[in-house]
Amino acid sequence: MDVGKVAEIHDMARLRGRIHVFQDRTDAGHILAEMLAAYRQTDALVLAVPAGGVPVAATIAQQLQLPLDVAVVSKITLPWNQEAGYGAVAFDGSVLLNDELVLQLGLNEQQVQQGIARTRARVARRITLLRGERRFPPLTGRTAILVDDGLASGFTIRATVQAAAKALAERIIVAVPTAHQATIDALRDAVDAIYCPNIRRGRRFAVADAYRHWSDVDEAEAARILSSFL
Repeated sequence: MDVGKVAEIHDMARLRGRIHVFQDRTDAGHILAEMLAAYRQTDALVLAVPAGGVPVAATIAQQLQLPLDVAVVSKITLPWNQEAGYGAVAFDGSVLLNDELVLQLGLNEQQVQQGIARTRARVARRITLLRGERRFPPLTGRTAILVDDGLASGFTIRATVQAAAKALAERIIVAVPTAHQATIDALRDAVDAIYCPNIRRGRRFAVADAYRHWSDVDEAEAARILSSFL
């Protein structure tokens, strides 16, 4: 991405600010594929952020006749709360920390390093499960389309973006069905374009609220979907 460039934002006015706009992740993938039609049969690579991003990305890749792969990224969770995170580890082992939150929580260096080590091991395990022994495809000179099922804080997608940039992707595109406006704004300086049909504001935001039918995607389901592409 060009230094100083601000990403183009592509959304859909008819879906802006609404909830329950997608039937499910497949439906959301079809809508995103229509928005991404300019990338059909190009050198772009669709990268799914597992596990929830896999059904969305698979639909996009199939509809646009693009290759699909997986960009594993995982939150670095708190020792006392496995749902809350203070950073993320990406598929290349790179780390992105929320330094302000680390200070607020009073985490010491040993705790942080232990958290990073645990998360790197988790990422490595998921890569083996979802990709086997296949090497990650080269991104040099290519367009990387990073796909998740939605963005709340957006911290994990920022770690994915950072890893794609290190891999020398020529263009980095974020494609998500739904996201908070503040998260979109925070990403604009890190990517070339953002495609998000359902952008919402407000103090309360949940990715699941964009879907009429929502359930977690487990690793086995993600692996099954990916197996037909990899």
